[in-house]
Amino acid sequence: MGKIKEHEMDIYDGKKSKSPKLCGTNYPISISFIVVNEFCERFSYYGMKAVLTLYFMNYLHWDQNLSTAVYHAFSSLCYFTPVLGALIADSWLGKFKTIIYLSVVYVLGHVIKSVGAIPSVGDSNIHIALSMLGLIFIAFGTGGIKPCVAAFGGDQFDEEHANERTKFFSIFYMSINAGSVLSTIITPILRGDVQCFGGDCYALAFGVPAILMVIALVVFISGSGLYKKSPPEGNVLADVCKCIGLAIKNRWNSSKFDPKRKHWLDWADEKYPRRLIHEIKMVLRVLVLYIPLPMFWALFDQQGSRWTLQATRMNMAFGSTFVLKPDQMQMLNALMILLFVPIFDMVVYPLVGKCRINLTPLKKMAAGMIFAALAFGAATLVEVNVTKTVVEPAPAGQCLLQVYNLAESDIKLEIPGTLISEPTKSYEDPPLYKLLQLGGPSKNITTVVTYNGTTYQCVESFTEKKAYSLIVHSSVTGIACQLASDNIIKSKNMEAYLRFINRRSEAVNITVGAVDFYVAADYGISQTKGVERKEYTNVRCRSGSQEFFINLGLLDFGASYTVILEEGTVDIPQKMEDVKANNIHIAWQIPQYVLLTAGEVMFSITGLEFSYSQAPASMKSVLQAGWLLTVAFGNVIVLIVAEGAGLDQWMEFLLFAGLLVAVSILFSIMAYFYTYVDPEELDKLFPDTKVNEDQDDLKKHQMGDYMNLNLTGKSTKM
Repeated sequence: MGKIKEHEMDIYDGKKSKSPKLCGTNYPISISFIVVNEFCERFSYYGMKAVLTLYFMNYLHWDQNLSTAVYHAFSSLCYFTPVLGALIADSWLGKFKTIIYLSVVYVLGHVIKSVGAIPSVGDSNIHIALSMLGLIFIAFGTGGIKPCVAAFGGDQFDEEHANERTKFFSIFYMSINAGSVLSTIITPILRGDVQCFGGDCYALAFGVPAILMVIALVVFISGSGLYKKSPPEGNVLADVCKCIGLAIKNRWNSSKFDPKRKHWLDWADEKYPRRLIHEIKMVLRVLVLYIPLPMFWALFDQQGSRWTLQATRMNMAFGSTFVLKPDQMQMLNALMILLFVPIFDMVVYPLVGKCRINLTPLKKMAAGMIFAALAFGAATLVEVNVTKTVVEPAPAGQCLLQVYNLAESDIKLEIPGTLISEPTKSYEDPPLYKLLQLGGPSKNITTVVTYNGTTYQCVESFTEKKAYSLIVHSSVTGIACQLASDNIIKSKNMEAYLRFINRRSEAVNITVGAVDFYVAADYGISQTKGVERKEYTNVRCRSGSQEFFINLGLLDFGASYTVILEEGTVDIPQKMEDVKANNIHIAWQIPQYVLLTAGEVMFSITGLEFSYSQAPASMKSVLQAGWLLTVAFGNVIVLIVAEGAGLDQWMEFLLFAGLLVAVSILFSIMAYFYTYVDPEELDKLFPDTKVNEDQDDLKKHQMGDYMNLNLTGKSTKM
């Protein structure tokens, strides 16, 4: 991207401007505004994005596949729009005005998104419309300013202060990660621990990032009088596209073979200089290597979607007091990247070098792909074990059934179309649900119950795809049956589901935490409600004029319980576990985060380093745009798979792992045939077209420092 500094323009006027400096240093005061702006903006973006998938599922009530698809469509748009932001900044408005105007769009997106999360604002269609409009504005805002802010910070330094500029980018990078880490910790707390409008407070979880973005804009504008502002110079990306377009057009229209034009790009030499054409050839060779790269990002960006959804079905408790939230696990990646970068640079790579292994940049990238594939292999193993606690819904023409024997002794049931025919013990927690064949949408089925040598018949109506509990109990006539509809879907809010069956002769009112239950007398069944996961040792019950307390014990993550209330004051009632609790601890996700972060260090940082080293100074912005587009297309891949594959989650994880292994093999073959080049040789090849030294050096410094930020930092957080 073309950049001419204000102080360089002053040189042509016979003077050189000096911006105010921080006390006793060579750092311009203006950079403090830019660093604070970046911290607030990254807090705003990652805070909103951390709770986005759960918002889709719990507030908009979308299923997992649609939630994942929209999440990745938004992520993809955020990485398509930087190209647009760069074009606007370099060809029209300049970086300063681009940041201002698109930050206003950014703020509007956050405000619209927050308003859409208020239940009283319209119906569900209004909520969806506001949410999608807000996300589109946010994507254009964050993507549009992405290529501008870091480079604008580099513009603030005089050329003689190159070392200070390099240190600034390290500070800038720290502000990015600080904003990311803090937001992924804080916004899930605002979502889950603060209750508003009768549930999780998504309006607050989106509102606080909106406030941070307003602060970011105000802080940035506050430094306006101190900034050096570069005027737009024209975008090299547009020149590259025009040159390629002309070459294709001329080659297509020509029917003659020209031996002087050995490469198809040479057909643009009638208008464009040979040096530019040669530089484009160098860039295209690198861009060809980019073709397999989106598959890595397809896996990497699922931390905020599929991995977060996996966490909702795991045990999040650490000890008896601290409970992690599923959307907080994403902070692991940001924390570990800070740890892994120096470890790899100072320990891992030197040790590999001592083993006489030539670990080239492309080999590192291929190894990074393998680490990411291993991460999804680990995620597959976790998912297989997680699904063991999940009750799969019945298919069409069938339903699920379990039997509660609340009679005084064992019974024997015979139910046509099911495996239930063995004796059922009294008050025993029933085994797994059994499939009941209906042969259609619904059916009346006669159940034969043998109790104390006497046979009874119960006729019940069943509907396909539902889950039921058949409650068999003693009555004045011997045996009676009652059919209850069950909830088998695990709570998306990390709650436990609870219901009561009342054997008492009087109705009972029960308060569990902040949730009230009412159970009618004589085998009445309460509504199933979600309660907070915790130990309930002193639950208050009121029955007529009597008050008593019961001990429900631990009501755990994701479980569904049925509690039997007996006559008298039984302190510890019978508790049935209809759906098992999440028994796989969230700590089992740590290995997959470790592997993926290791893969990111080897792939992402090394990839940017490789791109920088293989591109001419004037073309580095083109490769930066190409790199961001690989992230965008990676999210498109997830969108397609989530909506089209229809696989079980563990199979989908395994599919992604296998695809990335195959892609890494393809990339390794392409890398084997790639020949590394030295862009500095261009001056020797084209001495007659060498650009003005001052401008060339200036561009190298600016683009080099901008790339250094990416080389030492987490590129996807830019």
